[in-house]
Amino acid sequence: MSNSVSAALPVPVRVNNSDYPAEILRFALNALDGGGAALATLVEIRGGAARSLGAHLAVSSDGHYCGYLSGGCIEAAVAAEALKAMEEGRDRVVKYGEGSPFFDIVLPCGGGVTIAIHVLRATEALEIVLDQLADRQTVALTQDPKSQALTHSKTVPPRSGWYEGSFVSVYRPQTCVVISGQTAEADAVSRLAHASGYQVQLLSSSKDPNAIEIDRFTAVVLLHHDLDLEAAVLDRALTSPAFYIGALGSTRTHRRRTELLRGAGVSSENIDRIRAPIGLFGPTRDAASLALSVLADVAAARLEVFPS
Repeated sequence: MSNSVSAALPVPVRVNNSDYPAEILRFALNALDGGGAALATLVEIRGGAARSLGAHLAVSSDGHYCGYLSGGCIEAAVAAEALKAMEEGRDRVVKYGEGSPFFDIVLPCGGGVTIAIHVLRATEALEIVLDQLADRQTVALTQDPKSQALTHSKTVPPRSGWYEGSFVSVYRPQTCVVISGQTAEADAVSRLAHASGYQVQLLSSSKDPNAIEIDRFTAVVLLHHDLDLEAAVLDRALTSPAFYIGALGSTRTHRRRTELLRGAGVSSENIDRIRAPIGLFGPTRDAASLALSVLADVAAARLEVFPS
């Protein structure tokens, strides 16, 4: 490409700080409808990195971009490369950090990354992924460097990575936090969960526990000061595939909870699913600290079950 063409390209500008894949893919879809877009994907890590394989940056033809491929040190440079790729109409691969020709761009972690930039040409694959994520299904996209095609994957591997010469990006639904308890602690957890980008169901006392939607990407948080008040929701949680079940109360309270559950015929394996006393750290003596402790525990549990 000539220097005159390069000089005419827009200056990259970040317009969204989200790193949630569905929002990045939606941005890319809207940008493609609006004139042109590219999707940059982290496909190789050499040493340390701030993001996981499969992380995305979406770039529109006007230079606007969103998403993260690092801690923020290469995104503008990648966006500039994506604009060149769109101008040429061809995918490209760029490297930064260790092993890169860009000596002026240094990754603070000391490692290196490889970014595959795909010029989007069709909407179908992105639409399928967004629809399935909205239906709380795990889904994947396959990027074939030879054909320069991006397609919806019929099979979903355990995690993002290279499979048979193509890079597969795996997406899982957002964490949903079901909160039971009409207390200051419940309100604090709800507010912080919303701020963290989680979906939230704050149950009312009249909610039928059997009507609660709980899938394997759901965390159930019980914040009652009375075991009788939590019983119905706890029973529902223990029959669900929820990846996290946490309950408020001291060690003594949990021993009593365990006795009641065993008396009701609940298996030891199911009882062991309950994290109690709830939270990653404790004891806490105020609602804000408890909310931090609970949601840190939820985030850690999700990483254990669904490694990125």
